[in-house]
Amino acid sequence: MEEVFTIISITGTFAFAVSGALTAMNKRFDPFGVFIIAFATAVGGGTVRDVLVSSTAVFWLIQPSYVYTILLGTVFAILFRRKLSYLRKTLLLFDTLGLALYTVIGVQIGMQNNLSGISCIALGTLTGAFGGVLRDILVNDVPIIFKKEIYATISILGGILYLSLHHFKIPNPFLQIIPIIVIIILRLIVVYYSISFPTFYTDDTENQDKK
Repeated sequence: MEEVFTIISITGTFAFAVSGALTAMNKRFDPFGVFIIAFATAVGGGTVRDVLVSSTAVFWLIQPSYVYTILLGTVFAILFRRKLSYLRKTLLLFDTLGLALYTVIGVQIGMQNNLSGISCIALGTLTGAFGGVLRDILVNDVPIIFKKEIYATISILGGILYLSLHHFKIPNPFLQIIPIIVIIILRLIVVYYSISFPTFYTDDTENQDKK
């Protein structure tokens, strides 16, 4: 069980690090800036999670393998930036993967701390989405979660699914794999079909705001 979650957590860290690095390079940051954005994206959600529920130091301070993973993800993004020609699609892929993996980790840590179901879901959403929020703020973009695009809702649905599967005693690793796949599929469907929440802003209001 512990090994499964370590693999998921490390993979999620790498995915979010690549996502952050790609965003920073798209903004033409220098190599150090690229690493900082990758680092913030990869550990932002997990850091807030550990501050809220853990009595020990945050995970990346006591497990340096996460820092090495972030560095590896940053180097990977820099070295293969020309190969990743479809930057927006690549960013979407790694961001979606990170969201799915970290949501599952957050919910599980909530369960390990004997939190209520709704608290576990909230912790999973925070873990999955906050790194992306921090990334967007640092590069001076409006975070996806604050716009009409469906993002955090998918994380919430994934958390609900995870708790439901756990209730029905679905064994590992299917307990983790199923919610991860569902979150990825839902996120890709939302982006592909441009599905979003209805907005109460009119076009005139939006144009006026831009001015």
